[in-house]
Amino acid sequence: MGELSGAVVGFPGVVFTSALAVVVCFWLLVAVGVTRADSFDEDADLDVVGLGGVPVSVAASLFTLGGWVTGVAGSVAMTRAGLTGMAHAAVDLGLLLAATGVGWGVTRVLVRARARCSARTSGPSPRDLVGSVGRVRTGGAGADSGQAEVALPDGAAVVVDVRQDPSGTTAALAPGSSAVLYAYDESGGFFWAAPAAVTLTPGPRPPHPHEHLRERSSAGHDWPCADCA
Repeated sequence: MGELSGAVVGFPGVVFTSALAVVVCFWLLVAVGVTRADSFDEDADLDVVGLGGVPVSVAASLFTLGGWVTGVAGSVAMTRAGLTGMAHAAVDLGLLLAATGVGWGVTRVLVRARARCSARTSGPSPRDLVGSVGRVRTGGAGADSGQAEVALPDGAAVVVDVRQDPSGTTAALAPGSSAVLYAYDESGGFFWAAPAAVTLTPGPRPPHPHEHLRERSSAGHDWPCADCA
């Protein structure tokens, strides 16, 4: 127990112990609603260090935890080895660099694994749905609430939150009516919608208007449609 406590408060473990204390306090503040998990996302770009794809707070937490475990475990091992003097100082410095590298590596692996899982399970991005036509499925859509079901090209359907501009002069979006999604509100997480004349849904190619004439031709009859020849 003495070795472990010494590794936690001694160099280089104390560097990550201090950072871990800050991380724990931050997540406690998130838990009680004082701050948000994405509070630092506008201040830092993790793509430059290969850790983009998750909130800054999540990446920092994973990095700190990985570095702390490596630093403490290495300090315990070094204490048992009985190193002293310059050798002890040199190993301490190397252990700090190793813990930093392990923390970064563990974080990168987890971030990339999350990105692969998200790519397999996530639906289309909101920007891909702008211009789509859906059917209002709630008690109507207004300035404060509403949902619409939108058909995707692969035949699946997704339900999205929609709002109608109260200052517009178009008809209200009634239940079951068609709505075109013409813009996405990033801050609110919903689409601005307006009434649509038709509902565009993916499906098999509609029959050719002169399909019966094609059948007559294949049966040996004359082909009477010049536009379809």
